[in-house]
Amino acid sequence: MKEYLPFIVIGIITGSVYGIAALGLVLTYKTSGVFNFGHGAIAAASAVVFYELNVRQGWPWPVAALTAVVVFGVVAGLLLERMAAGLANATVAYRIIATIGLILIVVSATTLKYGPIAKTFPTFLPNDVAFTVSGVRVGWDGVATTVIGVVAVVGLSVFFRVTKLGVSMRAVVDRPELVDLTGESPTRIRRIAWVIGSSFASVSGLLLVNTQQQLDVVLLALLVVAAFGAGTFGAFRSLPLAYVGGMVLGVSQGVAGKLTAENPSLAGLDTNMPFLFLFVGLLVIPRHKLVELGTRAVRQARPRRRQSQAARAFNTALVVAVIVGGILVPHVVGTKLPTWTVAAAMLPLFLSLGLLVRTSGQISLCQIGFAAIGATTFGHMLGHGVPYGLAVLIAGLVAVPVGAIVAIPAIRLSGLYLALATLGFGILLAQFFYTKEYMFGPSVSLSTPRPTFWNLDSDTGYFYLLLVVGGLAAGLVVTIERSRLGRLLRGMSDSPAALTMLGTSTNVARVLVFCISAFLAGVSGAMMAGVFGSVNREPFNYFFSLVVLAVLMIMGRRTVPAAVLATLALNVPPAYISDSNTSSALQLIFGLSAVIVALGSGGRFSALVAALAARYEHRTVGPAGARMHLSARSIDRPESVVTT
Repeated sequence: MKEYLPFIVIGIITGSVYGIAALGLVLTYKTSGVFNFGHGAIAAASAVVFYELNVRQGWPWPVAALTAVVVFGVVAGLLLERMAAGLANATVAYRIIATIGLILIVVSATTLKYGPIAKTFPTFLPNDVAFTVSGVRVGWDGVATTVIGVVAVVGLSVFFRVTKLGVSMRAVVDRPELVDLTGESPTRIRRIAWVIGSSFASVSGLLLVNTQQQLDVVLLALLVVAAFGAGTFGAFRSLPLAYVGGMVLGVSQGVAGKLTAENPSLAGLDTNMPFLFLFVGLLVIPRHKLVELGTRAVRQARPRRRQSQAARAFNTALVVAVIVGGILVPHVVGTKLPTWTVAAAMLPLFLSLGLLVRTSGQISLCQIGFAAIGATTFGHMLGHGVPYGLAVLIAGLVAVPVGAIVAIPAIRLSGLYLALATLGFGILLAQFFYTKEYMFGPSVSLSTPRPTFWNLDSDTGYFYLLLVVGGLAAGLVVTIERSRLGRLLRGMSDSPAALTMLGTSTNVARVLVFCISAFLAGVSGAMMAGVFGSVNREPFNYFFSLVVLAVLMIMGRRTVPAAVLATLALNVPPAYISDSNTSSALQLIFGLSAVIVALGSGGRFSALVAALAARYEHRTVGPAGARMHLSARSIDRPESVVTT
């Protein structure tokens, strides 16, 4: 027990930070119905504010900390409440995209200002020894962290059960109109909840960087994903259980660190414990407890309309133009051909994600993991002398059973909880399995030579090969969308309950679409691996899955055109803009666009235009105004309209 005690003490302190972050996450979800995937981004932004004020500007740490938590936390909470209000009528997919956009905005803005390298972050809390437990020294910083967590969870629990405002917060999500009848303003309640939740995120961000002693925004933004794992203990509903989950998670992580030190084969298990908790927790929590809060909006069915002859001719001409343009690319782009080659290799990846999100309405945040499986399988197959074409096929097929494993939570989960499960799986895959011999291994890179026949080892030949593979992938997706399976997937997306009432089982369709999506992503990974003749884990960072989804969602609703535009927008501009900050600037644009598109999907902008039109109605004079008023009367009193 004495051997494990240091790890348990460290786990309690770390778990307290996880619990604090989980408190803010669960609080905002309970009161707004919007699950903030960008919760860690708020924590990271708060740490950046503290770094700027304390380290660079020389402010005393108490003043800098108070500013980062109180001032920044309040401002961030007010802004997030307005965003959450705008997402009230948006579907779950767009709510997730908006909060992912927050991560992209914070990460890219910080990178533009401070650079991509992590900054040294000196400890600011006193770390003198407070007391000793069986020879284990506990510092004042650890004591302060634990006390803050305990006080926070006790105070919030009493607040929710005793005060009138707390009781109103518990009811404001599903029945805001009843809260309004009591004299309380639902907007005011949500605003206070978001301010409290953002302040908790800020506190957890400062405590985490104080422990790590470095400021890495990407790591910090996703490290608070541990709060997701802690939240599973209370099914993202209970504040006390969320804090307890953080403590259990921290202690488990500490014990796993001890086991990892004794057994090298378990390396990475301790750091991945939060994501393992998240993925497994969503599998074992009873399904009736995983009901999404505030999901009043549903995806509106868009019936397929018969295209006119002119529309079909235009679409055919557009397809021909894209094919001709692709054929001409190697002859007009010159030295930029490798960039276009990477874009062509990623086309099946975007198509695989579009098939899930746009057609079936399911959300996957681990597509890059499927691509990594395809890339590593492809490299190992070539190393064992397997012919090139067969190696590509095997790369896609090996990703299929992994897609089936991910489809297990898809059978019982949907929307928000499916996104959480796939996010946990993707991070676990990247941080634990990437380093194993059967994937990338400890080597610097994995050899992936191009085929030597038909001049396909040249840049031009390989680009044309990628065009053919991308065309086949697009043809497969279009065929699925127009088939009975596609109609079933669209029906499952629009109203799975209606399909169930009609006696149609959606489980087979859910598993099948995930397997097809994993196959396409695996093929894309194999194609990406062959671009430069070798591949390592760097292009398959789990964070990239968030970027890919955000870019795809802002490029339109049609699966194939959106995939083509997304791969071009993500890869081509940096090659033509000679600035080291181009990638970060594009990421910032993608993040802002994701938030704007998500708000627009919920009718926020239409409501704003309508409000402005009502305010300035007196200006609608002349023929246009007369037609508008006539149209309004025809809707209200059709019998009063005389036609000539």
